[in-house]
Amino acid sequence: MASSDSPSAVNETEPEPVHVGVKTVWRESPTAVKSLLVGTAVNRLGGFIQVFMVLYMTQRGFTDAQAGIALGVYGAGTVLGVLTGGWMSDRIGPRLTIMSTLVSSALLFPAVLYLDNYAAILTVIGVGGALSQAYRPASTSMISQLIPAERQVMIFAMVRLAINLGTTAAPLLGAALVQVSWDFLFWGEALAILVFATVAGVTLPHGQVSATGEKGAADASESGVATGRKPSYLAVLADGRYLLFLLAMFASSVIYIQYVSTLPLTVKHLGLGTGVYAAMVALNGALVITCELLVAKVVQRWPARIAVIAGVALTGIGMSLYALPWGIAALVIATLVWSLGEIVGYPTLFFAYPAQAGPPELRGRYLGASNSLYGLGTAVGPFLGVMLWNRFGDGLWLGCGAVGLLAVGAAWLGVRPTGAADRKPPRTEPDGGAGSGEGLGTGAEATVGK
Repeated sequence: MASSDSPSAVNETEPEPVHVGVKTVWRESPTAVKSLLVGTAVNRLGGFIQVFMVLYMTQRGFTDAQAGIALGVYGAGTVLGVLTGGWMSDRIGPRLTIMSTLVSSALLFPAVLYLDNYAAILTVIGVGGALSQAYRPASTSMISQLIPAERQVMIFAMVRLAINLGTTAAPLLGAALVQVSWDFLFWGEALAILVFATVAGVTLPHGQVSATGEKGAADASESGVATGRKPSYLAVLADGRYLLFLLAMFASSVIYIQYVSTLPLTVKHLGLGTGVYAAMVALNGALVITCELLVAKVVQRWPARIAVIAGVALTGIGMSLYALPWGIAALVIATLVWSLGEIVGYPTLFFAYPAQAGPPELRGRYLGASNSLYGLGTAVGPFLGVMLWNRFGDGLWLGCGAVGLLAVGAAWLGVRPTGAADRKPPRTEPDGGAGSGEGLGTGAEATVGK
């Protein structure tokens, strides 16, 4: 049997993919995909509870330690939630998973307002956090089934834009709500979740969707994963190459999250004000929001392995540049470099590749595993970063570079060819508007240019 990486595995009769721009991808995307993007933005816009968790708990009279534990329980719940959501997506389908978990979390979160027992509050927060994030693998799974492989980098760049816009505005909106009542944080998030669930219930297709059905099966065969294996997370764990990819995901997440944990300590150590740190965060946000879709138009033509490696490498290099003794100049240069890594690699690293890496019957679990490793990396990263910063100072940033090299190696070994860009040299959109009259919602249209 030919190796999945072997040129002999390429189907020479397969049509060349067409890579198009933002407007074409959006215009030709099915209503279900558009609704998931809008719903994701609304959901993130109402994501108040995690942001204001510590402040809410302390204003209710709980100690700082108890508030921190509550935030940790919420984070642990999200890790378990995405694993469960991936399993549910494979078992009962993305639509039912999205609707059931969102509605359950919307009904559960306001209960915190009426509980005084700390253990009971932690239970609701943990379960609510799990339910509120369980939709993520299912949402990504449905989008990947409705959008052909060569357009998934672009559509997931749009998903990231929706996430970033909502996440950026949520703290500002939440702060306004707190001025009226702390209770509005919970009712507001519950309302946003219900809006998302309603939109999903109205627009998402029932049953299994298979816009990329035949292609997905072919990809599964080429992935080297035994499709006859009983669907379970054990099958994911048996995929050695995907485990290496997950290692790259985890390592990259650990160093990425340092911008919110150790970077402010570095700025303070340099004798600079909080405004400088805020400016670095704003610089990253502005670059991601304004540039990611433009860059995705180029990156979508790259093989997944190259996009992932470029992303994790630039993230590691950028973080290591914080060790340069150049003051604000080093802060700006480093932020620019790792932000470029996020823009280049993360639509593929976090969405497009995990959605294509495994067989269709395990897609939800593959996505759940990648989401959980990202969550785990961002959970332990701040703890490790601050600990190492206190011990080694700027050596922490050099360590981020070393971990970035580890991530590059793991990605090189772990990412296998999946999409059309891995197998065919791409061609550009023909004059007159490629895809004109070619929707994305049917299997026959999945490979544009056929």
